[in-house]
Amino acid sequence: MIKTNYTLITGASGGIGLELARLAAENRQNLVLVARSGDKLEKLAEEIRTTNQVEVKTLVSDLSKTKGIEEVLSAISNWQITIETLINNAGFGNFGNFASAELDKSLDMIRLNITALSYLTHHFLRDMVKSGHGKIMNVASTASFMPGPGMAVYYASKAYVLSFSEALAREVKGTGVTVTALCPGPTDTGFAETAGLGNSLLHRMLPPATAAEVARVGYKAMLKGKTLVVPGFMNTLSSITPRFLPRPVVRDLIYNIHKRH
Repeated sequence: MIKTNYTLITGASGGIGLELARLAAENRQNLVLVARSGDKLEKLAEEIRTTNQVEVKTLVSDLSKTKGIEEVLSAISNWQITIETLINNAGFGNFGNFASAELDKSLDMIRLNITALSYLTHHFLRDMVKSGHGKIMNVASTASFMPGPGMAVYYASKAYVLSFSEALAREVKGTGVTVTALCPGPTDTGFAETAGLGNSLLHRMLPPATAAEVARVGYKAMLKGKTLVVPGFMNTLSSITPRFLPRPVVRDLIYNIHKRH
């Protein structure tokens, strides 16, 4: 009998998403992998099919556009498969003051980091609750725990992801569905370069973890149904510290870290 239950991973062509795809395949999960880079997706899909003998479907889509989200949902409906696990990993950041940033880029960030994540979660969560089982992981960030002058939209978008995930986790308690927020700190992926943070003070203060390390911690926490996971002691410390400092101090601290970029 062909297994029709799949794990859907967005932003799967590199970094944490790629490593999560490998872990899910090792766990004998069929996969739907979504990203904008078709060549990278197909290379990963072929690797996984060869190594793990699981079904892998790929979708090249820009989730910062409503059309891209609808394309994903339409394909899944046409395939007549069930998404048993949803991993919302796709996202990006941008360095610089909001007033001088490109508005379209900031709005794309909001649409990808917040809107697409919420859209996909709402669509699949209903069926998960109805069936009485399912798992959702939303990739947030240690940025979720504080304001981020110098990366205001990114920090705010990840604060949404964390708050949203924690609230959903309570709403679905007892239904057989779990929601996990993964909050990595600096990680050795293409994110920092894309955001313009490759040589930032933050990355010098907190040496980046590998994407594989972050994915392993997050995936394990998701399987256990944990609501919140922050990989690494220093990241955990950085996520807790803002609770004990006056808000103006936190704002100035983050601003000065980003300023020394």
